[in-house]
Amino acid sequence: MHGEYKVPGGKLVVVDVAAEDGVLRHVRVAGDFFLEPDEALDAVNRALEGAPADTDAAGLAARIDAALPEGTVMYGLTSEGVGIAVRRALAHATDWTDYDWQLIHERPQPPALHMALDEVLTAEVAAGRRPPTLRVWEWGAPAVIIGSFQSLRNEVDPEGAARHGIEVVRRISGGGAMFVEPGNTITYSLSVPDSLVQGLSFQDSYAYLDDWVLGALGDMGIRAWYQPLNDIATDQGKIAGAAQKRMVGPDGGPGAVLHHVTMAYDIDADKMLDVLRIGREKLSDKGTRSAKKRVDPLRRQTGLPREEVIDRMIESFRARYGLAQGKITDEELARAEELARTKFSTGEWTARVP
Repeated sequence: MHGEYKVPGGKLVVVDVAAEDGVLRHVRVAGDFFLEPDEALDAVNRALEGAPADTDAAGLAARIDAALPEGTVMYGLTSEGVGIAVRRALAHATDWTDYDWQLIHERPQPPALHMALDEVLTAEVAAGRRPPTLRVWEWGAPAVIIGSFQSLRNEVDPEGAARHGIEVVRRISGGGAMFVEPGNTITYSLSVPDSLVQGLSFQDSYAYLDDWVLGALGDMGIRAWYQPLNDIATDQGKIAGAAQKRMVGPDGGPGAVLHHVTMAYDIDADKMLDVLRIGREKLSDKGTRSAKKRVDPLRRQTGLPREEVIDRMIESFRARYGLAQGKITDEELARAEELARTKFSTGEWTARVP
């Protein structure tokens, strides 16, 4: 069995391993990482040899740490990263390059329709009728998007929303509220087969699916990193937040993962504060005193127009994994429009957690 895992901010770890009689055999670790001294690699392989095949990544990492020679230096490599690569091998996980990725980047859509498209397209990936898809959103109207489990009254000031013409919709994924305005926000979704994140913990899957965009930002001169559980940050503050939803496949078979990210390009923080009920306790948890410090626009950090930032992100993804131009099919759009009308535009759904 073969498993690969790119350590966030680091290098690729490759593991070939067999499971015989419930234990790991014939373990071989490789990759483009740096490791000193040379004999440390043999120590890693020996530490994994004979380990129970059901040992989790943390347990495998502990075995490695206990076996490493004194003074071992890892660069671009972590013991946990090796453990994750082993788990992915045993789970028969797939890799980004195993797929023919499709890009959807179409005209601006109403907020409720964006929510519905996420659900429909990810369900299509789960059913095997659509390839893994990167969808870049264009917003047709300003909106507040609240997480699946958030209280509507706790998150949104209805008078502020009405005053600024802000639509409020609820998405299917968890996480916090998003304040978006056309032209001021960059939002994208990844709809991927469940096999792409096999062997990863929930937290690790966020870092894994965010890694490509960290590279894209790096190409634009922004040193960004994944900040658990679901943020992307720079030394000037948070610039993006992610959320996920897992979907089962037909008849309970292998499913798909929806991973979407909203990035602040040039957010009006005063308007956001007028609409969102961001309490002092939440701000203090972030180590800041004002929402202005929490929203760190990409416009200032890149000096690039929003459209160019998006184009560079798309090209970075294409260079890594390949990306063909696609579109929403007529059937998918019809289903999404019906779902937007009967679910995402209804008070019953939006206020399901009052």
